Amino acid sequence: MNEVPPCPALLTLLHPDETLDALGYGGLQIIQPRQGFRVTIDPVLLASFTQIKAGERWIDLGCGSGVLPLLLASREAKIQLTGIEIDPGSADRARRSSIVNKLEKQIDIIQGDLRELNKTYAAQSLDCVITNPPYRRPENGRISVGEQRARSRHELHGSLDDFLDASRYLLRNGGRFYAIYLAERLPELLSKMCVKKIEPKRLRCIHPRRGNAANLILIEGRRSGRPGLTIAPPLFLYEGEDYSEEVRVLAGDFAESRD
Repeated sequence: MNEVPPCPALLTLLHPDETLDALGYGGLQIIQPRQGFRVTIDPVLLASFTQIKAGERWIDLGCGSGVLPLLLASREAKIQLTGIEIDPGSADRARRSSIVNKLEKQIDIIQGDLRELNKTYAAQSLDCVITNPPYRRPENGRISVGEQRARSRHELHGSLDDFLDASRYLLRNGGRFYAIYLAERLPELLSKMCVKKIEPKRLRCIHPRRGNAANLILIEGRRSGRPGLTIAPPLFLYEGEDYSEEVRVLAGDFAESRD
């Protein structure tokens, strides 16, 4: 991901400890911290997995720096998106990134707790929920250095159940749920989706390379949907040391930070 020298008009939106980076996708730019968690390719792959219809209302649960709302808004001008993020710094960056990309009329960023959305949203009021939730339980894996990075990877402020409960509450009947998640937790994810009446409808496994086991999955569900799961062909992330041809097509010129 390449840092972009900000034009004078954008200098007031950028803090000294931040960078303005080109996503390499649709001409989008995103504000990120110089140190700490930075955007990976995961949300780019998730955005490419979605189906979007004009006029829909979307929400991104745990939006971080706001990359998913930016990606979705750049694909369809006639949708409204909300991002909910508990970390004040990340929410502020997401809000400023929407201004940088002139998408602030389409994207609304809320700093708050997804576990309390029932206080501000009516039940079954949205068409689509999308999320790139923390993958690991707090007791599993090495806790990342830094509070922001730890929040992004471990369930410190919301478990899988919390994300699914919020999704079920917000989605209208037939509304769609999209997520990217660890392949090793797929049985748990599918089981909990079914219990919460979010029927799994489409699944795609992401493999680092051909011959490797899948490490991530993309999932689409429907609230109160009929049973029936389609398993899409696998997605291979790399060919040698470079992104595969399919990933390059899906992600444009995205270059993942490897810090």
